[in-house]
Amino acid sequence: MTSVTRPPNSPAKGHIIGRRRFAKISAVEGIHVTPAVAADFEKFDNQNLSAAERRKILLLKYGKRR
Repeated sequence: MTSVTRPPNSPAKGHIIGRRRFAKISAVEGIHVTPAVAADFEKFDNQNLSAAERRKILLLKYGKRR
């Protein structure tokens, strides 16, 4: 019997949720987006940044410094 493997660049299985749905789920946990982060997200949308670019900026701005 042969094994089936995914191509190297195929998307991972799972679900992708939008920002509004994530906010609703987070609210149940008592987590809310600050106005500063919301402004960052709006700026990212206006600049059409990729997910990788967004992560890099957020890590530089809000990541823990060691």
